[in-house]
Amino acid sequence: MTAQLGLGTYRCRDVAEAAVRAASRGADWVDTAPNYEGGRAEAALALVLAAYPDLRVSTKVGFVPPSARRIGVRAGALSAGDAKRGHCLAPDYIAWQVARSRRMLGRIPDVVFLHNPEHDCQENEFADRLYSAFLALEEACSQRVISSYGVAIWRGFSSGLFDVPALLELATKAGGPQHHLRAVQLPVSLVHLAPVAQALDGHGPLVDALDAGLEVFASAPLHGGEIPGIVTRDLTDLISPGSTPAQAALAVVASTTGVGRVLLSTGDPEHWAQAADAVGRPPLSPDVLRRVVDVLGT
Repeated sequence: MTAQLGLGTYRCRDVAEAAVRAASRGADWVDTAPNYEGGRAEAALALVLAAYPDLRVSTKVGFVPPSARRIGVRAGALSAGDAKRGHCLAPDYIAWQVARSRRMLGRIPDVVFLHNPEHDCQENEFADRLYSAFLALEEACSQRVISSYGVAIWRGFSSGLFDVPALLELATKAGGPQHHLRAVQLPVSLVHLAPVAQALDGHGPLVDALDAGLEVFASAPLHGGEIPGIVTRDLTDLISPGSTPAQAALAVVASTTGVGRVLLSTGDPEHWAQAADAVGRPPLSPDVLRRVVDVLGT
């Protein structure tokens, strides 16, 4: 495959343990957020990142962990309303949170994703919200608090709220031609097959990101662990004979044009080894991917 396997920490019960296991087995990327593991994920990763200096890390800004709400309000970074809602992309909060994430992680994050910017946002407000957030992230880059930024979405592309060209236009408006927008993160799986189908037809967010030089992080490739239990043996054999259902599902994601990293959330060493084996195989052909789309639909 051309994609690489990275650790996603959203569903990890012990983020530090999962990161050590992944790093010791060759993973070079871990993705986290301030609200993961009950707000403890970033601090839990600090010692792991110190022990594995080549391990790259991305975090997010948007969802406010309960442990940071009072602190953020007292610091003047959060309004009481945003603290109650638990999500904020106001410039003051972004500046405060990315500085806090840097301290928690013990190093400059390689990428900071805007976490579900479509959350609780009206369509007519979205462009202004994103532009002001990009301005704050460009300022953080100029101050070397972060290295680059991206957008992590769940339904933003699929709902038609925005597309990659719109993101690039706003990033250029905020940071000029040398802006620091470097990545997008979106769900790609046997449940979220639309990006795969679009890529096969030469359009959609994965192709647009590839053409723009943005790295794509595929999140939820096993849809929260549900996919292995619903993939039939016939479908597994159609995709990759002799594989497990999880390996077949991961192979589809890793073989899709534009996907650069597949984020797997697991602390189980056997699951990680099987996933690494699946992602390390030659990519599936477009014909196989089309058959999967034809069988499952989008």
